[in-house]
Amino acid sequence: MTEECKIGVIGAGNMGGALLSGLVAAGLPPAHLTATDLREAVLQPLSQLGVRISTRAEDAILGQQVVVLGVKPQSAPELFQLVKRHLRLDQVLVSIMAGVSTATIESQWEAPIPVVRVMPQTLAQLGAAASGICGGRHATPAQVELVRALFDRVGSTALVAEYQMDAVTGLSGSGPAYIYTVLEALADGGVRVGLSREVALKLAAQTALGAARMVLESGQHPAVLRDQVTSPGGTTIAGLHKLEEKGLRDALISAVQAATERSAQLGQT
Repeated sequence: MTEECKIGVIGAGNMGGALLSGLVAAGLPPAHLTATDLREAVLQPLSQLGVRISTRAEDAILGQQVVVLGVKPQSAPELFQLVKRHLRLDQVLVSIMAGVSTATIESQWEAPIPVVRVMPQTLAQLGAAASGICGGRHATPAQVELVRALFDRVGSTALVAEYQMDAVTGLSGSGPAYIYTVLEALADGGVRVGLSREVALKLAAQTALGAARMVLESGQHPAVLRDQVTSPGGTTIAGLHKLEEKGLRDALISAVQAATERSAQLGQT
């Protein structure tokens, strides 16, 4: 189903470019993918993958089955005017813009435009993204499933209600930045106790990768897995006590909440 789908992406920056790179790596024909952006510098790497490129946004709309809006939310009003001139009713409009609701997008048309909102990650480039998806008022189950199948090619997806999309943005949309910060701090800790920067970062990254895989593949709650590696009076409980003392848990919860609130604010501007 997805192999024959023609997809145009308006805005080939960090997220749009990562999505297109991931789709190519997942086996979609590059000739079926179109990237548009005003910046030639972000288009050239995609061109080398075989993706069709253009500086004209309408080239990501004309002749496509799925049109992805990958610009910043602040650019949405101007972009809607251009899309309105070219989009057909049989095309699926996919928004990966943070904070912009399907209702806001639908309100730009008098006709019943099918809109699907997705909050992915740049991890799509590695086929490892976690994406939240919700369909708008006029999107059929088949259209939502098509979009979900596309994003399943670059990671895993979760169908959520529209009102939960800001929370998805706060958790997984912004989540890679939280994890990068944690990895950097772990590596700094390793350097402080005598490891080289290279060794410390490698051990920290592989540990995070393995721990995440264990949660996903074992199906066990993180607390259960944590208890399995925490011996009475051992090194791990000493480290965990310090994390609680310094407020790591509260800091991460607060980060998700703050990012969620910011996503909601973006949708109101």
